Amino acid sequence: HPRVEVIVVDNAPADDTTELLIRTRYRDRIRYLREPVPGLARARNRGLAAARGELVAFTDDDALADPGWVSAMVAAFRSDERIGCVTGLVLPAELDTEAQAAFERFGGYTKGFTARSWSRAQSTDPLLALRVGGFGTGANMAFRTDLLRRLGGFDTATGAGTRTRGGEDLLAFFHVLEGGHTVAYQPDAIVWHRHRRTMDGLHSQIFGFGVGFGAYVTAVLARRPRLLATLFRYSPRCAAEMVRRSRERSARAGGRSPAPLGRTEIRGLVCGPPNYLLSRWQQRGIRGGEPS
Repeated sequence: HPRVEVIVVDNAPADDTTELLIRTRYRDRIRYLREPVPGLARARNRGLAAARGELVAFTDDDALADPGWVSAMVAAFRSDERIGCVTGLVLPAELDTEAQAAFERFGGYTKGFTARSWSRAQSTDPLLALRVGGFGTGANMAFRTDLLRRLGGFDTATGAGTRTRGGEDLLAFFHVLEGGHTVAYQPDAIVWHRHRRTMDGLHSQIFGFGVGFGAYVTAVLARRPRLLATLFRYSPRCAAEMVRRSRERSARAGGRSPAPLGRTEIRGLVCGPPNYLLSRWQQRGIRGGEPS
């Protein structure tokens, strides 16, 4: 893309290796920023505050952006001014180990190859807030910069590096919807992801997915208590869907996994609410970017 500003946010680094690499080899191409407090949401917010473009896109340090990634994101935003967030296709950068293949069979990050969109105005689904995990993932997402800033950026009690282990991306999608905007999925915007290579790493990741989603639901209910009545009303349906989905994904994953991945995810889900509340309490003790 002809106009791109690249920012690398170094989150709570143990040394200056990344800074030295960027300043010596990529000074003219990449802006280096350091965020001293651990937490992916804090790192994203640091980049958001410094970004100078009309759109801001995010990916992770274990991902590779396709050369056409930015152009595909821009095209999606240009197609409809109501779009406030665009997510993209995440494909495996390698499938060298059983754990990596099992993750793809379990569902991976892939959301399909068909462009879709979601908005409150177009949906009659009372449980839309619980389905934002199907919109996309933080490894491949973009927002209108001013909109994301008005929404408050990312919740620092969520995300990798905190007790919640995730959920900051889902919460941002939710806020875009609640603000009356559209979330669009653009499969032409491709990012290649390096999955965990070991079964232990895979189970840790899936457990983290569960914790992050449980934290997300807790954060949503804390902000929109009225949704609690809807959740209770449809709880049998939600539980049935969750069990069915868990069994199907675990069956697809198969392989030599020591325990069903779906069960691992549900264990994490149970841990999500208390971990989110504890993480919020911990974040209150952080002032001025440094732990108190």
